[in-house]
Amino acid sequence: MSDLALLRDYLTYLAVEKGRARTTIESYERDLESYCDFLESQRASVVTSTTDDIERFLLKLTSEGKASATVNRHRASIRGWQKYLVIEVERPTDPTALLGAAKRSMSLPHPMSEEAVTKLLAACAGDSPSDVRDLALIEFLYGTGARVSEACSLNLIDIDFDEGTVRLLGKGDKQRVAPLGRWVTTALTGYLDASRGKLGASQHPTRVFVNQRGGPLSRQGVDLIIRKRGLAAGIPGEFLHAHCLRHSCATHMLEHGADIRVVQELLGHSSIATTQVYTRVTMGTLRAAYESAHPRAVV
Repeated sequence: MSDLALLRDYLTYLAVEKGRARTTIESYERDLESYCDFLESQRASVVTSTTDDIERFLLKLTSEGKASATVNRHRASIRGWQKYLVIEVERPTDPTALLGAAKRSMSLPHPMSEEAVTKLLAACAGDSPSDVRDLALIEFLYGTGARVSEACSLNLIDIDFDEGTVRLLGKGDKQRVAPLGRWVTTALTGYLDASRGKLGASQHPTRVFVNQRGGPLSRQGVDLIIRKRGLAAGIPGEFLHAHCLRHSCATHMLEHGADIRVVQELLGHSSIATTQVYTRVTMGTLRAAYESAHPRAVV
């Protein structure tokens, strides 16, 4: 059986047996297809591959300038597939057993300032259907800390204005409920009442956020909206993506005194360690303010 055929079997296993989310499976597919291409160039196969083959592939990714998080994700994808092959294809050995440990990335999230978020929202001022939609979208991402995939898959039935909550479908199809603040609620009701129908939403009646043709907004479409509005507001491009609004939500809540467990629940992190990265960001902000303001902070 070819490597790609084995990969298809593995992806089916992840979907059917393990219940992995579609976006997770797509990520595995991209990573492992690139690994298969590398093995083919080396005239090797996944069944006969060695630890050296895997390490050469990971080194190639690093030499191409891939971020350590990307290299580590490929490493995890390969490790999972090889373990599956040992069980299902009766591969005698698992080459990942001798694979070096992943290098931990210490990169921190880069949130927008509160002033930049205000400017981004102000850039959506206007009465056109796209203006009203973009304002509601950005308020939603920043106000709830939702992932872009959660915003794109959001359905009308998921919003409960009476309770002031929204149901989000996160990683691994895990559901959580997030509160809707006053500004999010105002922006969403304005969009749903007056603008969504003008975008042709009758073609896709269940999704909340739709594009100019009435179809569901894609992840790329969301980032394009944020980039367009942000550049108009004079915000640096490094901040202009949907995940930055999630970072900003978490960071600003912690800076204003929210308990880290509350932020963990809001973001849908399974581990508190994932949320703790934001405490490093807020401490960095505190240190910078301290060093600039205290007369004896620096020499």
